Amino acid sequence: MDAAGHGKNDPMHVDHVTFAVGPAGLAAESQRLGDLLGERLKDGGFHPRFGTRNHILPLADDRYIEVVEVLEHPAAEKAPFGQAVRARSEMGGGWLGWVISVDDLSPYEQRLNREAVPGMRHFPDGRKLEWEQIGVKGMMADPQLPFFIHWLSDHEVQPKALNGIIELVELEIAGTRNRVEDWLGIEVGEAFDGVAINFTSPNGQPGLAAATFSTPNGLVRI
Repeated sequence: MDAAGHGKNDPMHVDHVTFAVGPAGLAAESQRLGDLLGERLKDGGFHPRFGTRNHILPLADDRYIEVVEVLEHPAAEKAPFGQAVRARSEMGGGWLGWVISVDDLSPYEQRLNREAVPGMRHFPDGRKLEWEQIGVKGMMADPQLPFFIHWLSDHEVQPKALNGIIELVELEIAGTRNRVEDWLGIEVGEAFDGVAINFTSPNGQPGLAAATFSTPNGLVRI
């Protein structure tokens, strides 16, 4: 077992990156990002437990981009994720964070001394996607840190089932490698799960500063 309390061989996957909308709103922000990447984002639906809604862009390698907007909804005032989205949007919008999917959240529940919370997204067509997550409060306190999710729903309704062609190739994280490695419980190295990790501005405001994508039209840094 390592410092996080899980085995070295437990798979940790860079699952998605989340972008909080600015004053323009969800539709306009999704259009802007889609134009930069050369793809159209899809309406993901509504998160009833968090008071948010999103648009998504499936990527290669079982990843996706989430563009998220907080709603005037009671859940948004109580749920840490809704609070985090509102805070980032009120700062003008931008990258909220990065998310790691794992097969077992219990080591993180033990380490953080709290239980994972259920998540759900209602699709526009009535289907629903369910998962559990933990660590959003850690991300709120130190935005360079990812939070963790475990998918509960079948693969066919997960974003990764849509198989995009754009690749996430690099994350630029304002922060320090040691802090992120302590949080993950493993060494990150120059790349993590096939994504280059570049730590910048160790003394600046921590957070996900930028992400670079490989598209049919070349590299795009956002």
